[in-house]
Amino acid sequence: MADEPINALEASLAIEHTGPGLWAAVASPQYEANSGMFGGWTAALLLKTILSEAKSAGSASAMTVNFVNRVVPGARLEVRTTRLGGGRSLTHWRCDVLSENSLLATAVVVLADRKESSVHTEVTMPEAPPPASIPLAILPGTFGSVVEVRPTLGDDLFNQTTTRSLNWERDGSGRPMDAVQLAFLSDLGAPRIFFVSDGPRPSSTITLSIYFHATSEELAACSDDYILCDMVGTRANAATIASRKDMWGRNGALLATSEQLCWFR
Repeated sequence: MADEPINALEASLAIEHTGPGLWAAVASPQYEANSGMFGGWTAALLLKTILSEAKSAGSASAMTVNFVNRVVPGARLEVRTTRLGGGRSLTHWRCDVLSENSLLATAVVVLADRKESSVHTEVTMPEAPPPASIPLAILPGTFGSVVEVRPTLGDDLFNQTTTRSLNWERDGSGRPMDAVQLAFLSDLGAPRIFFVSDGPRPSSTITLSIYFHATSEELAACSDDYILCDMVGTRANAATIASRKDMWGRNGALLATSEQLCWFR
């Protein structure tokens, strides 16, 4: 998207250190979804703040975000970080986003000192045509103009027999891939309940967990290119629907997986 400023996502995630374990940020209206800030933006802000803490060490290994209240676009935010404990290889952190002393979202993050080990990947990257051959999808909300999604499967959202989608996805601002950007992209995807409904329904993410698998070399290889995202709903029941998302580099590396639970009406 040539008319977008370079690294718009990075600019929107600007944080200011205001005291021990305290940071300030602004909810950028550029990343607004239908009912508040895009959940991936909030997850990215939480993770970036943890990684910016002077006491933090290691790389992101796991993260769970609970979305407590609506993050209003344009709001001034306070971000609080707490080291919960850990040892030489793993540390556990909590991070909270507040506005006017009201808790909006909270996350628990595990940082790991990654070491050489045996390797194994059970799943395989799905086949998909190259992204340049697929038209861009039109997404709702202002954030839809700063991300790029090219659907190869699941572009018909309603009255389907499956909730699976297979999309090429990327941030459109030119920001190189890292764990923060994987957190951002982990929440990208139409609500799974849409696929088995006649039309749009009220839906919001309750909780989102992300597991980071990529090595630093695999992240560097992605640069600002598309990644292939395979997402499927697992079960809808009692007004909630769960889903899983596998995120693949173009070279076949499994970069991250995510699980989320959404409310719907």
